[in-house]
Amino acid sequence: MRKLFQEDLQNLGEQLIDISTLVSQAMQKAYRAFEAADVQLAEEVIAADQRIDSLQNDLDERAIDLLALQGPVASDLRTIVGALRMSTSLERMGDLARHIGQLVRLRYPDHVSPDHLKPVYAKMARHAQNVGEKVVVLLQTRDLALVEEIAAENAEIDALHASVFRLIAEEDWDASAATTADCTLASRYFERFGDHGVSVAKKVAYLVTGEWDVRTPAE
Repeated sequence: MRKLFQEDLQNLGEQLIDISTLVSQAMQKAYRAFEAADVQLAEEVIAADQRIDSLQNDLDERAIDLLALQGPVASDLRTIVGALRMSTSLERMGDLARHIGQLVRLRYPDHVSPDHLKPVYAKMARHAQNVGEKVVVLLQTRDLALVEEIAAENAEIDALHASVFRLIAEEDWDASAATTADCTLASRYFERFGDHGVSVAKKVAYLVTGEWDVRTPAE
């Protein structure tokens, strides 16, 4: 029974990797759609989010069954609860990629962003994509050096997010109300994607060390 239980725990970890891989792919596709005003690619991102949701629901059901039926000891309990919390953050990251796709679909055939903001979004997207990719590797390897790298990527996103708001607040900003709302939302989606990546990273650090007080560069 103990061997089967350990296999179940391993399966939870593998499911987290599967979900994180789909999330990383979703952000990559979402930005490509955003950059090119590619509504077909945006639709792919939107549709693919259902798969992420389904995998998260399956993982959560398996984790709850393990909690109810196996009576896990402290270390195993930490793994199961950590998996539940990480799956929630990963699912939210998938939602944020979907939201970017929905913005693209809403404004098609126009671009979401005015030309002069596109370089800022390109940088935000690059860091967000890095977060997504590094979360996958972190879940695969438990290499805690990646925790600080993910936090550093997120700090760059935060700075770019703040710069978008400063640009929108300038007196010479003359975009329409709809464009202003779109730019604000897009920036927020990238920013929150990074935040959830940091949340996953901290939970992995907790699983490895048993401590919550892992500090990141932004703190």
